[in-house]
Amino acid sequence: MDRTRYAQRLQGCYIPLPTLFREGDLELNLPAVRRHVQFLIDRGAREGNASLLVAGGAGEFFALSSEERLKLLDAVLEVAAGQIGVVLGVQSANPRETMALAKAAARAGAAGIQASPPFYLPPTEDDAFQLMAELADAADVPLVFYATYWTGFRTTPAFVERLLELPTFVALKWAAPDAHEFERMVRLYGRRILIIDNQLAFVQSHLLGARALNLHPCNYAPEWGLRFWKLLEAGEYAEAQRQQARVVSPYYDLCAEIAKYTCGEGHLDKLCMELIGLEGGRNRPPSRDMRPAFRQAAAEMLRAAGLVQEAS
Repeated sequence: MDRTRYAQRLQGCYIPLPTLFREGDLELNLPAVRRHVQFLIDRGAREGNASLLVAGGAGEFFALSSEERLKLLDAVLEVAAGQIGVVLGVQSANPRETMALAKAAARAGAAGIQASPPFYLPPTEDDAFQLMAELADAADVPLVFYATYWTGFRTTPAFVERLLELPTFVALKWAAPDAHEFERMVRLYGRRILIIDNQLAFVQSHLLGARALNLHPCNYAPEWGLRFWKLLEAGEYAEAQRQQARVVSPYYDLCAEIAKYTCGEGHLDKLCMELIGLEGGRNRPPSRDMRPAFRQAAAEMLRAAGLVQEAS
């Protein structure tokens, strides 16, 4: 597998799609998912400047069955129609489920799979590598390794060297518990593999060679996200940092407040989508519906960022 060629398919804004559910019964709302993907494509998201992550953390993989994940993948691939790379989140506490999802993603034509180390029982390095090696053997599909230190596994440079032995390993979605650890990994590997910045150190990581960034606001402000990516690619780092402070930082400030109210990810993305006129909805349990409590704050955030004239 040509690591460089496949990595180029995923560079730019790595957009973590929220999973949309019907109001009431919280079954998958696949028509709304399709419309959301079309919205992103219509506003310029394409291979080379963006890719789409299906059923990641913001997509509530933990609240989805394998069948539902694959229905989502099929819906997104249908609309994407080869215009933009689509990655399926296959992480699970059950390695057999991870393996089955990876094989299905390969058959469906996904541009990649995102896999994390096993969790619930913190794995050893050999445990984690064995799972990645089995994935590489089982499914001929590019692998994005998702470093999730908060689940108990610390990804080290030595472990990345082992991953480089696997022909399907093309990207590292990277965050670390301290700034030096994050910077060191990007400095060492930013020009050898695709690093997807999940640390919000977008300017620093781009300077060091990272060529993708996990960017939630793209779900409701894709044109802003693509302009932000262009600033980084043009080396206009001062303006990029100002834009991040205007749009991205307030998003995470509000996420921190929501976390005091309920668990989960992706719910603020969906609320902001509603506020600009798209379909959104609530998360599945165990998350509670946070929209009544945070609608006003989200609208004020969007107005202050200049993303809408009047969010309601």
